[in-house]
Amino acid sequence: MLYYLFEYLDKLNVPGAGVFGYISFRSAAAVITSLFISMLIGKRIILFLQRKQVGEVVRDLGLEGQYRKQGTPSMGGIIILASIIIPTLLFAKLDNIYVLLMLLTTIWLGLIGYLDDYIKIFKKNKEGLAGRFKIIGQIVLGLIVGLTLFFSDDVIIVEKLSLSDLSPREKFELLDPSAPVSVQNEITLERKSSKTTIPFIKDNEFDYSWLVAFINEEHRQLWTWLVFVIITIFILTAVSNGANMTDGLDGLATGVSAIIGTALGILAYVSSNMIFADYLNIMFIPYSEELVIFAGAYIGATIGFLWYNSFPAQVFMGDMGSLALGGIIAVFAIVIRKELLIPVLCGIFLVENLSVLIQVAWFKRTKRKYGEGRRVFLMAPLHHHYQKKGYPEPKIVTRFWIVALILAVISIVTLKIR
Repeated sequence: MLYYLFEYLDKLNVPGAGVFGYISFRSAAAVITSLFISMLIGKRIILFLQRKQVGEVVRDLGLEGQYRKQGTPSMGGIIILASIIIPTLLFAKLDNIYVLLMLLTTIWLGLIGYLDDYIKIFKKNKEGLAGRFKIIGQIVLGLIVGLTLFFSDDVIIVEKLSLSDLSPREKFELLDPSAPVSVQNEITLERKSSKTTIPFIKDNEFDYSWLVAFINEEHRQLWTWLVFVIITIFILTAVSNGANMTDGLDGLATGVSAIIGTALGILAYVSSNMIFADYLNIMFIPYSEELVIFAGAYIGATIGFLWYNSFPAQVFMGDMGSLALGGIIAVFAIVIRKELLIPVLCGIFLVENLSVLIQVAWFKRTKRKYGEGRRVFLMAPLHHHYQKKGYPEPKIVTRFWIVALILAVISIVTLKIR
């Protein structure tokens, strides 16, 4: 909203108003504002939740120190959501399709998480919202995001194409018959595309239409959007639930999410800047620079929340925060066409998810085979395995942060290592 105000003031030649046109200024302002909001409202919300007795109900998992968490306020995700949404509304262009998708994702998954926390805390149902309803909500959101990204005319990339890459219609519309052939050998074109970035590969682009290359060209477009939407739903669901699984120790999910958000902000900046994109030989995505402002708000919100969520935690984010953080990461990566980097960038979430799947699958298999279930890990998710081994909680969290940082650096380095 402030962007439009200062844009109007700039037209009136008000000194200094033009600074709002710079992405660097608005993203820095989003970080600072987000930090300020989280610090300002954090303590008040914690006190409010304490008065309302919105406390964590601890199950007996046999973990050292777990009962110290009994009664710690939950539903602190409201601090994170407010600290993301308000700066974005203030500093971003609100007619930008990417910003609108990110705001929708934040609010949508925040509401699903709120319902889950509400049922757990106020209805005294430890199971919370039934898993099928969470999945349905994630699927519907994935459907909306996938269809919008695939069909919206505002979602385009800039490609350098040779003559052989152009369709007959594009050749007719774009090429100047009077120009020498040598001039027309390569053309830069804004167009819709089903391409994404694939890491560690030279000419690192992957086209989803290749997955349905066996279908004749007339029907290929139909099947391409279907494949893209299914992959979008899968990624959104997996990363959102992965963040939820990781939220088991004080500051763990918050710190990891802050690191991932910083890496995504860097990737969004270079992908939206024509000079950097050309230098790095990566996909240039017009209008995605507004995502840097959203990333700034996201980073500020997670760091600000970490002030209260670090060991020993004064508040927990609950599903309201963890589902939203994971969903934001997934959609952000898909929007900037870096979703195939997620197994590396979100390696912590991936391992936490896999540890649960492996534990459950092995337990069921051995129970059928031997009549008694056996375990691979002392406890799943993986962070509880290390707790069972006697590692102090702060040490586990710090080491997971270090691994997340290493993975984030590797993800950024993939821009040049192919």
